[in-house]
Amino acid sequence: MKRLLTLLSISSVLLMTQCKQADKADVSPIGENTVKKVTAELVKQHGDSQKVRIEKGVAQVASLWRVADGTEADFENFCKEQFVSNEKDLDLLFNKLSYGFEMLNGYFILLSKELLRPLHLDMGPVTQIDELFGSYNAGAHLTDDLFANKIAFITALNFPYYSLKEKTELGENWSRKQWAYARMGDMFTSRVPAELIQNFSTVNTNSDTYISQYNIFMGNLVDDQGNTMFPSDLKLISHWGLRDELKAQYADKQDGLKRQQMIYQVMKRIIEQTIPTQVINSDEYQWNPFENVILKDGEKQEATPEPNTRYQHIINQFKALKAIDSYTPQMPTYIQRKFEGEFELPVDDVEKLFIELVSSKEIRETGKLISRRLGRPLQPFDIWYDGFKARSGIPAEKLDAITTKRFPNTQAFEKEMPNILTSLGWSFDKAKFIAERVKVESSRGAGHAWGAEMHKDVALLRTRVPESGMNYKGFNIAMHEFGHTVEQTITLHDVDYYMMHGVPNTAFTEALAFVFQKRDLDVLGMKEENPNKEYLATLDNLWSCYEIMGVSLVDINLWKWLYAHPDATAQEVKEATIKIAKDIWNKYYADVFGSKDEPILAVYSHMIDNPLYLSAYPIGQLIEFQLEKQFKGRSFANEVERIFSQGRLIPQLWLKHGVGETLSVKPILEASDEALKNLE
Repeated sequence: MKRLLTLLSISSVLLMTQCKQADKADVSPIGENTVKKVTAELVKQHGDSQKVRIEKGVAQVASLWRVADGTEADFENFCKEQFVSNEKDLDLLFNKLSYGFEMLNGYFILLSKELLRPLHLDMGPVTQIDELFGSYNAGAHLTDDLFANKIAFITALNFPYYSLKEKTELGENWSRKQWAYARMGDMFTSRVPAELIQNFSTVNTNSDTYISQYNIFMGNLVDDQGNTMFPSDLKLISHWGLRDELKAQYADKQDGLKRQQMIYQVMKRIIEQTIPTQVINSDEYQWNPFENVILKDGEKQEATPEPNTRYQHIINQFKALKAIDSYTPQMPTYIQRKFEGEFELPVDDVEKLFIELVSSKEIRETGKLISRRLGRPLQPFDIWYDGFKARSGIPAEKLDAITTKRFPNTQAFEKEMPNILTSLGWSFDKAKFIAERVKVESSRGAGHAWGAEMHKDVALLRTRVPESGMNYKGFNIAMHEFGHTVEQTITLHDVDYYMMHGVPNTAFTEALAFVFQKRDLDVLGMKEENPNKEYLATLDNLWSCYEIMGVSLVDINLWKWLYAHPDATAQEVKEATIKIAKDIWNKYYADVFGSKDEPILAVYSHMIDNPLYLSAYPIGQLIEFQLEKQFKGRSFANEVERIFSQGRLIPQLWLKHGVGETLSVKPILEASDEALKNLE
């Protein structure tokens, strides 16, 4: 699931905002002539060898300077006094800033973790106080404070920002220290007022809480004959739980299809907002999602449709993020900031990559193969076809019995983590080191991983664990989240510079999470000996990319629409979302599935609580495929540590050094073509 953002990273500084336009107080008073004058004087004093740093640093400080920071004379004096040219002194400054930022970042993240516990963990009913504490951002004023005491200016002056284009052109020849200096330069590229940071925190927490509590009581669903199809105690979160239950039904050859059709109908009701409010997170009524009728004691009741709440949260997120445009003229839309700033991959390149795959002949041939394997024409929900996985032929009941016995609670999973790691190739000592820095907790929502941002903290692994024990779905999710926390631990403790800790973007942590998730049966001691295993795994990755790339294209195009219609109502956003989803479906999916105007690509919950995050998943799956190629025939544990200890290089350089090639759909399409020929 999503990896939560840090407080001091460039991405979080760029994300947190509310509806407010920059006024005169937010405009730099430093004129161009002053910048030229200071630059010339510093170059004369420190020499031409420092010219690039001086030009960049002075210009960056000038762009961030405000009237409240002092006069132009104060600006001149600051630059002359604070610029460091001596290499030894610069290194000392870098180390002291790194330590300070680690402490601030680490403790504010730790505080956020604690304040959000009642919302993220199943600790009883969520109260208003829980929501108020959870939405409170203790670090909201931190950036303002760092500018006020000049730490931000000292950082920007001595460690200037390099654009993605510059990093791409120069980074290949940079040393590790130069990269760390450049990442220090990413710290302060914009200046967002504290009240805007706090507002986004509130809006985002409200959206997350809405999604975390969006459960459907499956035992209360009935068909047209009044029959129930699911266990009475089965409660599933939308969309993740519904999707995973739909996947699990492929193993049931008798009633699985009927259950899948019912789940799909539930999903459509959620997208359309025709779902009765009475059945959301409540077991008071029975519900027929086909007729959209609710019953109590066998009698029909009046149903009240959800009032476009889903789409109002999208509007709230959009408005909270759009206002930052006036503070970041170099990246004047959230779309740019998300892709070029955070992902460090231009949105046009990402869209082109996705369209190349979803339009491919390999997808169409795979669709035909799935239809033959199912023995029926494809239906829209077969976008989640799970039959290429080894576990798909194992009854869910058998898998549940194994996992509930081995992992009766979160403590049992936490205790088993060293054994899981050693079974995957880690030495006992290294497995113990990693496991000691991961804490497992029972999640209220679908689950997530939240890494530490300082060496003295631990990563959190959260997944749902029913009272009966961790079922297979929970274990599968836990393995995904464990992959995140392994990455988070390695990239904090094994990376040479704190400013380089982490991964290029969230797609890279998703990649390792997918790799771990795929090894779930290995960990359970149920290794698949199928000679076609590799071919099947390739097509599984391809089909999964097909699904999530379509969802991501909907997400991207919805945000483009929002920028074109900034004052849209919740009803208008709903209509636009459904239209975009149907358009994407008709263009890239209808010919494969044989049906038009399907809205299913709009069901993903991340569209509501984590705007534009979805693209991290398909990018992560492409990276996963490239990683698996690299792991083949090599020590899995050693390669994971080697590759991920590179830290936060830009994506294409990380991949080039890690697996020998940049991001592309070509490897998976070529491998899929070979798999299809062999499976035929």
